[in-house]
Amino acid sequence: MTRSVTLDALDRRLIHALQLDGRAPLSRIAAVLGAPERTVARRYHRLRSAFVVRVVGLVDGTRAGLLDWFVRIDCAPDAVDALTSALAARDDTSWIAPLAGGSRLVCMVRTPAVAADGGRALFDHLARTPGVRDLEANCVLRPVAGVGGWAGRTSALEAAEQALLRSWAVTEEVDDADPDMDGAAEWTEADARLIGELARDGRAEVRDLAAVTGWSASTVRRRIARLRVTGVLHFEVDVDPALFGSPVEALLWLEVAPGALRTVTGTLSRHPQVAFAAVTTGSASVFAMVQCRDTGALYDYLAHELGALPGIGRTETALVQRRAKRAGALLTPASRPRNARRV
Repeated sequence: MTRSVTLDALDRRLIHALQLDGRAPLSRIAAVLGAPERTVARRYHRLRSAFVVRVVGLVDGTRAGLLDWFVRIDCAPDAVDALTSALAARDDTSWIAPLAGGSRLVCMVRTPAVAADGGRALFDHLARTPGVRDLEANCVLRPVAGVGGWAGRTSALEAAEQALLRSWAVTEEVDDADPDMDGAAEWTEADARLIGELARDGRAEVRDLAAVTGWSASTVRRRIARLRVTGVLHFEVDVDPALFGSPVEALLWLEVAPGALRTVTGTLSRHPQVAFAAVTTGSASVFAMVQCRDTGALYDYLAHELGALPGIGRTETALVQRRAKRAGALLTPASRPRNARRV
């Protein structure tokens, strides 16, 4: 649980900078922000120690030969907490949210590609879990909004400041990496350990990553750079949208006519309320996470922004009760109810 924190202008600028380059040295970020390095360091460590801000390393599943699924699970009300805790403890889950109403939860699950088993073993096991009444798994075909950060937290830096941070990051990665080497090739157990540590702390020290992988510090730097420049690895800032004035989170399932997909998804990518959206399999071909100031603002978004888009048919909306897990790995084991089941 995060402590009570209010973000000021410097905090927001720092978070935006970290979204642009999660592993940038704080000295470099301080130069862009025009603030003393010690001040920026204190701000970052204050937010990090209060569990308000965390940089996490994430793998692009499509480039690593993996599939992402949004899974909706309908279960008995007394099974929700146990199932949520069990799912949160898994390395292949993220974005876990029990929904308001008490008998449904949604999560993202990462599985091997369809050519392997497409997650069938996990989905079959979930379907047989006591308390689970039904589940629906929709495969992510293409993310269309929110990739690279929710616009609600990436508007604090001026364009010139953003360009400077990006130019430094690209120059460093291209200098250190071999662009001809496929970042997903020759994936090893050491790579898995590296990614596991970065999923917990994207700013982990190189010496700590070297100890975990068994590589030298220079090899760690080159491997991270190679994975980044090939698009396999990117870094995301994990922060509660409520701190940016958007405490109401809603999940949307939109039935969109195939001919309208490009128009609808292109428009969603420009909506500041949309934290993430993707085209998926299933009757509702577009899934979106929306952040709003309050339920009135959510109504306005549905009625005016979405309502103005042609090609959208049936729309289903659900309010998130809480987030049990976001993008990164679970930092500490959640207190599991005594009847928690392993899934």
